[in-house]
Amino acid sequence: MRIQCPHCGLPLQRLPHPLCTVDAILEVEPGKVLLVRRRYEPLGWALPGGFVEWEESLEKACRREIREETGLHIDELEQMHTYSDPGRDPRGHTVTTVFIARPTGRPRAGDDAAEIGLFELDRLPEPICFDHLQILEDFRVGRWGKSPRPREDSRGDGGVR
Repeated sequence: MRIQCPHCGLPLQRLPHPLCTVDAILEVEPGKVLLVRRRYEPLGWALPGGFVEWEESLEKACRREIREETGLHIDELEQMHTYSDPGRDPRGHTVTTVFIARPTGRPRAGDDAAEIGLFELDRLPEPICFDHLQILEDFRVGRWGKSPRPREDSRGDGGVR
């Protein structure tokens, strides 16, 4: 990936730091999430999201990426969790903050998305890129943020781990 100075446009040397990204879990219907099939490498299905631009908040970046990739609009975002495993993206070290959102509008594939689809959390397509399968599982079981399904906990401790 080539990076440019936001003021003069000259190429910048990539520093040995992780890049900041955002991803969104769009629960269009209870228990169903919207995923995008990526147009570019790595190919596969993914949560809508992307890189945070210079002088852009995480929330603004998330709304922009959702709009660009799906055509949907977001009024409210809820931050779920930040994932930072250095191996989560095969293109290089990224740190992503995941948001949960309920979109409005009519979905359409755009920008980096070749296709969009609505999938049940227990019937996801393959392959799923990055660490998005783990993120969706964390969401499904309510490990972070709100769960679309009640937690099943046979230990009686309310899910505290």
